[in-house]
Amino acid sequence: HVQLVESGGGSVQAGGSLRLSCTGSGYTYNRNCMAWFRQAPGKEREGVAAVDSDGTTSYADSVKDRFTISEDNAKNTLYLQMNSLKPEDTAMYYCATRRGTGYGLSLAYKYWSPGTQVTVS
Repeated sequence: HVQLVESGGGSVQAGGSLRLSCTGSGYTYNRNCMAWFRQAPGKEREGVAAVDSDGTTSYADSVKDRFTISEDNAKNTLYLQMNSLKPEDTAMYYCATRRGTGYGLSLAYKYWSPGTQVTVS
């Protein structure tokens, strides 16, 4: 079965950096869309960054030029490098995957990780 496990969350001061990792198993990595989402208390889950099965990336406007999504297919691992962090980036972060193409930042992903907390103060 598909399993996603992320790591790298934590607490950081505004202006700092964190890198999230998400390692997947149970699927063919390069045939899937992969994405990062976040959900702050009292707010809806939102897409942060995504990479399609053809390598095309997309970003939410709020994180463009600060966050970078990347992947290591050999390790079945997805990354999110987060720089110049702001207090409004504080949220639970999730990675997600779904076989196919074109899901971008939509919520139509099938498999989700448990989540990792990122707190910016």
